[in-house]
Amino acid sequence: MANIRKRGDSYQFRVYCGYDTKGKQIEKTMTWKPPAGMTPKQVEKEAFKQAVLFEEKCLMCAEPTAMKFEELAEKWFEEYARLNLRNTSFARMKQLTKRVYPAIGYMKVNKITARHIQQFVNDLSFNAKNMQTGKPLARKTVIHHLSFISDVFSYAVKMSMVSDNPCSRVSIPKGEPKEKEIYSIEEVERLFEILEEDAPLKYRAFMILAVYSGFRRGEMMGLEWKDVNFNDNVISVRRTSNYTKTNGYYTDTTKTHKSQRTLKFPDVVMNLLKELKADQEQQAALMGDKWVNTDRLFIKDNGEPLFCGMPYLWLERFCKKHDMPFHGLHSIRHFFASSLIHANVDIAAVSSALGHSAITTTSSIYLHAFQDANARASEAIAAVLDFSKKKKSDTDAGGLQDIAS
Repeated sequence: MANIRKRGDSYQFRVYCGYDTKGKQIEKTMTWKPPAGMTPKQVEKEAFKQAVLFEEKCLMCAEPTAMKFEELAEKWFEEYARLNLRNTSFARMKQLTKRVYPAIGYMKVNKITARHIQQFVNDLSFNAKNMQTGKPLARKTVIHHLSFISDVFSYAVKMSMVSDNPCSRVSIPKGEPKEKEIYSIEEVERLFEILEEDAPLKYRAFMILAVYSGFRRGEMMGLEWKDVNFNDNVISVRRTSNYTKTNGYYTDTTKTHKSQRTLKFPDVVMNLLKELKADQEQQAALMGDKWVNTDRLFIKDNGEPLFCGMPYLWLERFCKKHDMPFHGLHSIRHFFASSLIHANVDIAAVSSALGHSAITTTSSIYLHAFQDANARASEAIAAVLDFSKKKKSDTDAGGLQDIAS
């Protein structure tokens, strides 16, 4: 509705007609003066009528929003994403523009339809390759691209730049379901053996703590010695350590509030950490003024935080050297979760240990593991019942034999 403002004996009407190519809101105004002899009530009614007519005229004559998608997306990055997203999420969104901008960045946002976006999504699903490995894109990566486009359009709808988000009518083609690659118990036992034989202390401590904790990589890298309580054998997650090209190394809050958690560990883990701490103290004494005191558990030789990607790269080379399958670093977190589930640990406890924001997140990610655990529980119950029936049958048969004799 047009804005109506009384100015002396006249009225000013103001109408907003979208945005120009620079993202500036287009504003049109009109001044109307009521004819002499009208009563105040008639003036009020006529002013409202004239405002409606002016608004209709403005909207009919207004040019559609001419901003291109790339221009709109950049405004979204500056006005929303930079203020509301975590640095890692912001950097990932920026990475997605490498495919999105060439596809639809040159198009005016009011001309982009669901069909345009569906064609782009289909092309990603069936033809696009990973820029580093050359392998087909994972379905999750395609989803990330569509989510980015949808976020930009949702912002445009909110800002009255377009009236509709076409992404709501776009679907991701179904692909072959990909099972999570999870280390088996035999592989983890083998990993522990070769870690003991051939791994530097800091990487041995990192991998063993990861197996026993299920901590995310950023949480592991953010651990400080003040988070380790050797008296009670507990470790607390209070922060994360991350790296992006724009920000370099930086410390951030945990992924969610519930990611801040405390877990208890066995002596085998705590003794290894004691050994690591003693080794660092000895190294600090040897380096003197050259030592950088960060209080982090996992560090370079001079005390600076270890590069976030190093544990992944080290484990990949280590597995290759010892002819072991490499399923990635995050697979260790999946092993931790699956182990708890198969041990019949309550889902709420599993969710808490993983630091998930909601139990539904845990049940969704590990649905297959919970189904397996439930199936094994049903089989166990069936076995007990079958044994009970067999025992009763044997007893009845023995009784009949006694009567016959």
